[in-house]
Amino acid sequence: MSAPIERRNAVGVMVGNVMVGGDAPIVVQSMTNTDTADIEKTVAQVADLARAGSEIVRITVDRDEAAAAVPHIRDRLMAQGIDVPLVGDFHYIGHTLLSEHPACAEALAKYRINPGNVGFKAKRDTQFSQMIEIANTYDKPVRIGVNWGSLDQELLTKLMDENANNGSPWSAALVQREAIIQSAILSAERAEELGMGRDKIILSTKVSNVQHLIDVYKDLAARCDYALHLGLTEAGMGAKGIVASSAALGILLQQGIGDTIRISLTPEPDGDRCLEVEVAQQLLQTMGFRQFLPVVTACPGCGRTTSTVFQQLAKDIQDHLNTSMPIWREKYPGVEGMSVAVMGCIVNGPGESKHADIGISLPGTGETPAAPVFIDGQKAKTLRGADIADQFKLMVAEYIEERFGT
Repeated sequence: MSAPIERRNAVGVMVGNVMVGGDAPIVVQSMTNTDTADIEKTVAQVADLARAGSEIVRITVDRDEAAAAVPHIRDRLMAQGIDVPLVGDFHYIGHTLLSEHPACAEALAKYRINPGNVGFKAKRDTQFSQMIEIANTYDKPVRIGVNWGSLDQELLTKLMDENANNGSPWSAALVQREAIIQSAILSAERAEELGMGRDKIILSTKVSNVQHLIDVYKDLAARCDYALHLGLTEAGMGAKGIVASSAALGILLQQGIGDTIRISLTPEPDGDRCLEVEVAQQLLQTMGFRQFLPVVTACPGCGRTTSTVFQQLAKDIQDHLNTSMPIWREKYPGVEGMSVAVMGCIVNGPGESKHADIGISLPGTGETPAAPVFIDGQKAKTLRGADIADQFKLMVAEYIEERFGT
């Protein structure tokens, strides 16, 4: 049996009521795509994301109307019993918005600063310093988030010039990676010079290429002990975005790198923003870092399983578990660790069902119309008849009550 993955030792940062880094579990976060100035829509989407399992939610703060809306959004969420930390995403004029809207500065749990566009030339240090000083005043942490799409061009040009004069020059890709890492670390060091503790700083260095993301975070992790936020920026939509993000983040997490993650999916038109939360949870759960929902094991189906009964039952069980979890978390402590197997024929069905807490092996093509049910590795009952699916769902409910009921 493989040893548990040893996570990189990162300084812990409190973001509202959530710890990032240190000994804390890897945190799932997401971001709204509503106009923050639209209080009603933003509150609704933050609430949806929080209920889906997002432990931190980032919102855009891009103009006065958005900044003015932030404290009202926080208050309405609190009135609904939703105490999810809100992170303000600032670009270009964050120093002005935080200065002119102190209620916004107080209501946010963290500020996201992009050193590539916090200011240009002589204004860069002044405006960055102003944001750090405001964060210090309100005792707020910051995420210094470098994106290769908005990288500090002065720093990049400087490193390119130095590289050109080097006897053994690096490739352009290596220079760009170095610029991304230096932008993050130098900004963090400047924040510390201004009095910000290391326990108030989270770094991210996001790119949209899987291999480049892995390389840049491995280098960054080796050169600092700040808490790290992982994410493949502009990952895309649908299967492509899910696969790319999972591949990149999965490799880094396996190496112990990463304290909080976001899956940056482009939603389909009118699509569900909560999908990015679900994917993040599934990634962490599949890799064994967190447990959010009971696991349903189901076979893919083949020529032995021409009936769709097991497919429908697997879907019904998964949907039932997902919709019930908000209540079950309170009523049945530990239920998120349960495993259920819904298998379609005799080949792997009994074996997989024995490995699950509760499992059923449905009859395949040509098999006897009977379905053995296994509980805690032992055969408990054989179901027969046209309502096998309903009988099994009842047994799952009874099992949960018996094992996890208080």
